[in-house]
Amino acid sequence: MYERFEQTSFIGDTNVTAVHINNTTRADRVFLVAFDKAGQQVGVDTLYVDEPNQRLDVTPEFDHEFTSMNVVPDSQLEQAIAREYGWVVNLKPLREYDALADRRATQRAVFLAHLQDMMKNGDVRGFLFGRGESDDTDAA
Repeated sequence: MYERFEQTSFIGDTNVTAVHINNTTRADRVFLVAFDKAGQQVGVDTLYVDEPNQRLDVTPEFDHEFTSMNVVPDSQLEQAIAREYGWVVNLKPLREYDALADRRATQRAVFLAHLQDMMKNGDVRGFLFGRGESDDTDAA
C-alpha cells in the first residue's frame, strides 16, 4: 500500500488526509481522489495495475471505517463514500506505518506459533527474547 502511494504526491502532501480508491471501475487501473480535512477534493491521480500485487484492495489498518476517521457531513468525501464503489484510505495511519516493525512482529508471531513443535522435534533447545550479541535487526 505504502509503496503504491509513494508513486503519488499524496503521502508527502500534509493537506491530504484521505484518499478515495476506485478499484472497481477498471481492472487495469485504480483512480485516486484526494481529500483535505474538510472533506473537499484536493487532487486526483491514476495508478496502473500491471501485476496482480499492484491492486489497492481494502486494507483494514488504513480503512477510514476501521480507523474511525471523522468524515465531515455533506462533504465531497462523504458523497464519494456514499457512492459505494471503492474504499477510503485514512492517510494518518498510513503515514505512521512502520513496515520493518510490522515485519518483525510477524516474524516473532510465526516463530512463537511454531516454538512448541520445534522444541518437541529438537530443532530448538532454548531461546532468548530480545536482541542477540550481533544486534541483528532482522532477527526473530
